[in-house]
Amino acid sequence: MRVTKRTNIAMRVLMFCAANTQRLVTKTEIAERCNASENHLAQIINQLGQLGYLHTQRGRNGGLSLARPASEIVIGEVFRALEAPVPLAECFADVDNTCPLTEMCKLRTALRDAADAFYATLDPITLDALVCDNVPLLELLAMPAGCGRMRPNTALAS
Repeated sequence: MRVTKRTNIAMRVLMFCAANTQRLVTKTEIAERCNASENHLAQIINQLGQLGYLHTQRGRNGGLSLARPASEIVIGEVFRALEAPVPLAECFADVDNTCPLTEMCKLRTALRDAADAFYATLDPITLDALVCDNVPLLELLAMPAGCGRMRPNTALAS
């Protein structure tokens, strides 16, 4: 099974927001820190907003933040929401399925079971479990110096 680039970037966006809950973050910041294009991010941010994972605020002082606590964002649900439109194999497609074996194929059943097991593995994991106490991740995603919060492991200069 392969996770789409959209889901991969969506998880980066959610982790970035979870690491910076004390403020609104910008698409530009996420693009720089998470190695993603702003155009692609715009589409993903819009989708995450429609799905209820992000709150977006337009305007000069706008940005985005999590729409609910990270402890309430279940990774399996995020993956299902983002991956569901992409069929695992041709036989799972409602349209464009030309496979004559679909009705009697045991491989299709095995693939469905494998996908269910994949999502079931992600279901106990919440966004905060990915970010909380993950110091290297927090250091990478921390807001830039001078924005009101020190990065982890940064000592005060006397």
